[in-house]
Amino acid sequence: MAEGGSRQGVQTRAFEPADPVKGAVIRDATDADAADVIALIDLCFSAYPGCVMDLPGLDSDLPRVATHFASLGGRFWVVENGRPAAPRILGCGGVVPGRLPDVAELKRLYVHPTARRCGLARQLVQRIESWARARGAQRIELWSDTRFHEAHAFYLALGYRRSGRTRRLNDPSDTTEFHFEKFLT
Repeated sequence: MAEGGSRQGVQTRAFEPADPVKGAVIRDATDADAADVIALIDLCFSAYPGCVMDLPGLDSDLPRVATHFASLGGRFWVVENGRPAAPRILGCGGVVPGRLPDVAELKRLYVHPTARRCGLARQLVQRIESWARARGAQRIELWSDTRFHEAHAFYLALGYRRSGRTRRLNDPSDTTEFHFEKFLT
């Protein structure tokens, strides 16, 4: 807490909220994390009207998220809360090899709303980019729902650029996505 002034000789302190990410740890995901990862992504989607989970379809990788990413030759991480309070998983993100040998694809980067702007997403992206570089990727790409304006600003701030490509997913959310890419140096 910050020191405050004194009033009639009584020392006061200004209130400071607890750091929402204090003690948080980035670790490899396991399939046992699936329910928490699904809850996190569902919460993030709920901020956008019409954006819904599609577990039997587009989101079918989530119930076995670690196994799925490993089967593609990739990796998936979670940010585990360092406190006993809920939520247990504060963030997640993964990477898979791209269609070309020198490309990797960043996937499923989400951070709990109470833990945003604390550096977690940046740390996850750094880990993802390091993984990609270590495997020879010269470029990393991602697709992001056109509704996720805050995410787009975040990617641009990290040096990603919109390529001008879009794709339509024909899913229950009627998703159209922007393509972003970054050349790794």
